[in-house]
Amino acid sequence: MAEQWNPPVELSEREERVMKRVKKRPLFRFFREHRHVLFDEQTQKELLKAYGPPRGKAALPPAQMALAMLMQAAFGVPDHDVPELTACDSRWQMVLGCLGVDEPIMSQGSVFNFRMRAIHHGFDRLLIDRTVQLAKETKGYSAAKLRAALDSSPLVGAGRVEDTFNLIARAATHVVRAAAERLGKPVSEVAEMAGIPLVEASSIKAALDLNWSDKAERSQGLRTLLGQVDSLRAWLAAELGEACKQPPLEAHLATLKQVCEQDIEPDPDDGGPRIKRGVERDRRISISDADMRHGRKSKSKRFDGYKQHVLIDMDIPGLIRSGVVTPANQPESEAAAPLVEDAEAQGDELGELHVDRAYVGNGPVTQRPSLRLVAKPHPVRNGDLFSKEDFEMNFERMTLTCPGSVTVPMSYGQTVKFPKDRCAACSLRPRCTRAAKNGRQVRIHDQEPLQAHLRSVSRTRDGREEYRQRVAVEHALARIAQLKGRRARYRGKERNDFDLRRHIVVSNCYVLDRMWRQAA
Repeated sequence: MAEQWNPPVELSEREERVMKRVKKRPLFRFFREHRHVLFDEQTQKELLKAYGPPRGKAALPPAQMALAMLMQAAFGVPDHDVPELTACDSRWQMVLGCLGVDEPIMSQGSVFNFRMRAIHHGFDRLLIDRTVQLAKETKGYSAAKLRAALDSSPLVGAGRVEDTFNLIARAATHVVRAAAERLGKPVSEVAEMAGIPLVEASSIKAALDLNWSDKAERSQGLRTLLGQVDSLRAWLAAELGEACKQPPLEAHLATLKQVCEQDIEPDPDDGGPRIKRGVERDRRISISDADMRHGRKSKSKRFDGYKQHVLIDMDIPGLIRSGVVTPANQPESEAAAPLVEDAEAQGDELGELHVDRAYVGNGPVTQRPSLRLVAKPHPVRNGDLFSKEDFEMNFERMTLTCPGSVTVPMSYGQTVKFPKDRCAACSLRPRCTRAAKNGRQVRIHDQEPLQAHLRSVSRTRDGREEYRQRVAVEHALARIAQLKGRRARYRGKERNDFDLRRHIVVSNCYVLDRMWRQAA
């Protein structure tokens, strides 16, 4: 069974010589000087809970493996280089307590297996909580409520993004390969028997050999592909039967069905299939990464993959309290709840939250009565005509009064329509609406009282200055991007969640290093 790690605290003479050579890499010094504090006895007990009775070769202490995992994230090292660095880099050896060894203290398989164990048992959250605890102890944290800010940045997915033809063909290829493995036959033979020879080609479009600028030929190519897919399904049902309901065939068939249903619809002109007009809201865009989605940073800027969100502590500069990765098409407001839940699990109730307007939705966080929300309101510009701000809202009576003193009832989430006869006779009509046949219309937000409050705050100098404090979370995101890049290292939400959080631990270690050096 794995044991606790108790490396020496005091530096040896050789370690002192190494320390003099790592001045430009402060994390080596930080990890060596404070590894016993970061991985205290209680933290090591939590890590050891993930290990059962001994099996085979004795495992390295999980704290030692976890520190290697953080070093890997801090310096962008691939799995296969980690064991080699423990054998040939004195800086790594110093930090991991193996200075002078000639052979790697771990294998590449150990690095991978520990990461899978860390993902399963939540070691990433445990280590974030530990860095937050140390920062709070150093700061001398009071019992005041947490002041936090959150924001997100795009994370380009690691999976291949493909069009409809390639998605369907690649999904079918996985089905054929799984069937071939189950039958113990070559893929080419199974593809021929199943009536889908297209999957043997290195390129589906080259195999179809179409004039892709010709609509009729594209349509015929789609019919050919889907016809072979139908032939594959029929062959599988006849040859493998119940095996189609078992892994891995079941999962591959489900993927094939998913991409066909999302991307194909009947053609109303000739009754055949066609590529669906528009894009499904939750459309799968990659076979290799099922969680990736299309997303937008703005109306003109699209990206494929994920969004990574972080929540920072406004009272401890640079300290990140929690992080989460979501598919790129998921609204920001849905990410707020897990971020706040993780932060409050560290012992502080959220009292003030600084956010971008995209997070101001109908989620449970921003609707808390006790929460002080700092955000920009949604814009109400209307060119040179009267905007919503020129109308008087009475939230007790739920009425809306226009600049011409006409009052009508209003409801949250609905559009208020003023009587067209009253608007037609109003002297202010040229400044209010250009609608020829209708009266003025005003959209009432689902959270209109909050929006009205945010608009009133934004008109004050103090309110605008307070909103600018949110720039701290943008700096934190920039730090994370500097550490891990803007492209996902792994496929799948779960693994990218873990990767974000272990980089948050590294970022927080830089914060702790600064705090402890200032306090010294």
